[in-house]
Amino acid sequence: MAFSFLTQELAMDLGTANTVIIHNDKIVVDEPSIVAIDQNTHQLIAIGERARQMHGKTHENIKTIRPLRDGVIADFNAAEQMIRGMIKQINTGSRWFTPSRRLVVCIPSGSTEVEIRAVRDSAEHAGGRDVYMIYEPMAAALGIGIDVETPEGNMIVDIGGGTTEIAVIALGGIVCNQSIRTAGDGFTSDIQQYMRHQHAIKIGERSAEDIKITVGSALSELEEPPVSYTVHGPNLMTALPVEVTISYQEIAHCLDKSLIKIENAIMTVLEQTPPELYADIVRRGIFLTGGGALLRGLDKRLKGKINIPFQVAEDPLHAVARGTGIALKNIGKFPFLIR
Repeated sequence: MAFSFLTQELAMDLGTANTVIIHNDKIVVDEPSIVAIDQNTHQLIAIGERARQMHGKTHENIKTIRPLRDGVIADFNAAEQMIRGMIKQINTGSRWFTPSRRLVVCIPSGSTEVEIRAVRDSAEHAGGRDVYMIYEPMAAALGIGIDVETPEGNMIVDIGGGTTEIAVIALGGIVCNQSIRTAGDGFTSDIQQYMRHQHAIKIGERSAEDIKITVGSALSELEEPPVSYTVHGPNLMTALPVEVTISYQEIAHCLDKSLIKIENAIMTVLEQTPPELYADIVRRGIFLTGGGALLRGLDKRLKGKINIPFQVAEDPLHAVARGTGIALKNIGKFPFLIR
C-alpha cells in the first residue's frame, strides 16, 4: 500500500488493570490503566507505571484515576487522556504530521450500547479515525491460535481485571456467553477485606495486589507452594505498625467465594451450550486466559469441579491483545468486528 505510512494501525486491549497496544505485530505499550491528573489545571501528570507508583501516595493537588471499572469506562475524560498519552508513547511518524489512525479495541462481551459508544467516543477523541471493536472472548480465542471460523465449539474463560468473560465460540460467532464482574480486582478487594477482618491490619490496593501475585492460590494444597509473604501496615485499633505473614492457604480460603461465582458462571454457559458443541468442548478442553488464569492451581480446581480439562493459555496476559492484533490484520475478512 503506497500510503500505508499515512495510516497508523493499532490494536488495543483496553483493560481495567492493564492496557496493551500492538503496532506492526509488536507489543509497544503494556502499562497499568491508571492516570495521575493535576487537580488545579486538570493536566495529565503521569500515565501507566509512573501513575501506579503514585497511587495511594498522592496529596490533594494530585489525583490518580483508574478510568475503567468492571471492564467499562467509568471516567470518560481520564480514559481519553490515557488513550491519547499511551498512543503518544509510540513515536511513529514525524513531529510535523499526525497519521490517521485505524484502531481495533476489545470490549467485554456483556457491553451495553452505551458502554460501546463510550469506548468508541474515547478512541475517536484520542485520534482514531476508523474505530472497530471486538469482543474480548473472541479476541482471546484468536490470540491463543484457535481458528474461530470452523464449525467446532471452543470455550474461553478470560479472567481479566474487571470482568470474567466466558464464551462458547463457533463459526466466527459467540454462541452463548456470560460476562460477570468478578475478576482480578474482586480478588484484590477480597484480600483487603480479609486482612482487615482476620488480622486487623489496613492495607492498600497495591499491597493487596502484591499479595495476590506472590501467594495467590485457588487451592489450599499445592504441589509447589510459594513462600509465605510478609505484609507491613497499621493495626486498625491502635494504628501501631504490625507485620503479618500470609500463607497461600489463607489466600485460597479468602478467594473461595469469588471463585465459586466464576465456577457457577461457567456452569451456566455450559448449560446453554448446544449438545454438539458441548461434545467438542469436552474433547478439546476449556481455555483459560487473562491475568486471573495465573492464579496458582486454578486449572486444577476448575477441572475438579466441572470435570472437563482446563488449559492455561501460553501467554494469558497478552492473549486478548494478540487476538486484537490478528483482527486488525483481517479487518475485511472477519464479519464479527463491530463498526
